[in-house]
Amino acid sequence: MEHTEPVSENAQPAVAADVYVAYPPKYLPAANNTNIWIKSIVSLALYLVLGYFIFPDVKILILITIVVLIHELGHFLAMKYFGYKDLGMFFIPLLGAYVSGTKKEISQRESAIILLAGPLPGIIIGLLLQIPIGHQPHAVFAGVSLQYISLLFVFLNIINLLPIYPLDGGQLLNRVFLNENETISRIFIIISIVVICWFVWKHNFPFLLIFPVMMVARMFGEKQQNRLEQKVECSGINTNIDYEELPDKDYWEIRKIVIEEIQLFKDITPGPPFEYSHKEEKIMNVIQNLMHRYLIQDVSVLGKLLIFIIWVLAAASPWLFKMNLSFFNQFLR
Repeated sequence: MEHTEPVSENAQPAVAADVYVAYPPKYLPAANNTNIWIKSIVSLALYLVLGYFIFPDVKILILITIVVLIHELGHFLAMKYFGYKDLGMFFIPLLGAYVSGTKKEISQRESAIILLAGPLPGIIIGLLLQIPIGHQPHAVFAGVSLQYISLLFVFLNIINLLPIYPLDGGQLLNRVFLNENETISRIFIIISIVVICWFVWKHNFPFLLIFPVMMVARMFGEKQQNRLEQKVECSGINTNIDYEELPDKDYWEIRKIVIEEIQLFKDITPGPPFEYSHKEEKIMNVIQNLMHRYLIQDVSVLGKLLIFIIWVLAAASPWLFKMNLSFFNQFLR
């Protein structure tokens, strides 16, 4: 049920057609750190429950979960170090996990570190495990072959380095080397969709089709986002600011545009009078996304070369360290 919030003393008036209009304070997000972590724990529980019915050996499920957790912790700690807000870690059954967070100004240098902070620790752990394996090839830990543990750490993280969106390698390519150019990024995403669909067809991994579905949805979402941005820009509202800095009047004016453009909000009266809706948090999220995010291009050509070398060396590490790659053969047939 919709309700009206009291107008604050700082509410900004506007006069249109000799009618006094009062703008209530913009909708402010509640502190949701607890909710984020509850969702993270629930997603992990679902991940483990579904995995229990899929993997024949619980030990393998736990091992894969540990590999994924270490990978995502790398992203999480790097994002926390660089000042990302609203951090959360979410597990996707059968597919892995991801870390989410928000930051207005995104640096290429920071992005490269964050993206590589996921796969590199796992690859390093896998390579270090080759040391005891060299002395005792058939070593076992907790009932699982140490060689298998090593290869799993390396294999799962190398997959993430592939230059396919939305994997870490794909995001690294898009953000650092393609500078998030809109046209090139769209072409890159389409190529990624084709590659994943080919892999699904070739190796019969239908659950991976969720990635192309997500990417298609993302492309449609970006199209809608661009349309909204153009309308807001034409209205003369400044979106080159943080949401916290957005004037109340501008919030409600942008809100009008959002309601007009997005089908989900068609049942809401844009105002005046201006009243909060039961969907206000969703509207706020859309408006927050309209606040321009900047990609700071702070990586030089030499820096990009260094990142590329690290990327290639990490991806080629199993061959460089002459690991037993028979485990990979089942995926290369």
